Amino acid sequence: MTSVIIVSHSGYGHTARLAGAVATGIGEVEGVALSRITIDADGEVEESAWETLATADAILFGSPTYMGGPSWQFKKFADASSKVWARQGWKDKLASGFTNSASMNGDKASTLAWFVTFAMQHGMVWAGTGMMPANTRAAKRDDANYLGAFTGLMAQSPADAGPDEAPPQGDLHTAALFGRRIAGLARRSGRS
Repeated sequence: MTSVIIVSHSGYGHTARLAGAVATGIGEVEGVALSRITIDADGEVEESAWETLATADAILFGSPTYMGGPSWQFKKFADASSKVWARQGWKDKLASGFTNSASMNGDKASTLAWFVTFAMQHGMVWAGTGMMPANTRAAKRDDANYLGAFTGLMAQSPADAGPDEAPPQGDLHTAALFGRRIAGLARRSGRS
């Protein structure tokens, strides 16, 4: 069985909702076991999370974009992974990431680039969305990949919308497609 793990932080619930949509897509791929690890408000994960991550074939990193980068809670988790880095515990595992912010742009690309660098530090293999953007005049906000992300998954949640109403359906659909892609790549890699 191929193991795919989502490790994420969510400040207000929007990124958690996005992670749930990614998980839905992962769950559509046969032969893939999904685990979710939540980084709490203090930037901590349960001690058993490190053992779970060690068994992963693929790890998806998720965080809101705050001030042009991942949340401090995610960064604390990343810093705590230095012991894993020292023994190259995640080397050759598949990696990808997702983020959400209030603005259409919101410098989400900076967060994804940060995730790529983090994955490269660990010797991981990065996979992007593999999706074409919805970038024609006929495109609608709820089309798949309306934000045109390639490096990783991006979503947008208006600052005055709660997690029960944002991200919008198009971004959640894109998240499910993204989850399905990463799970499929992990399964095909034949690590398990």
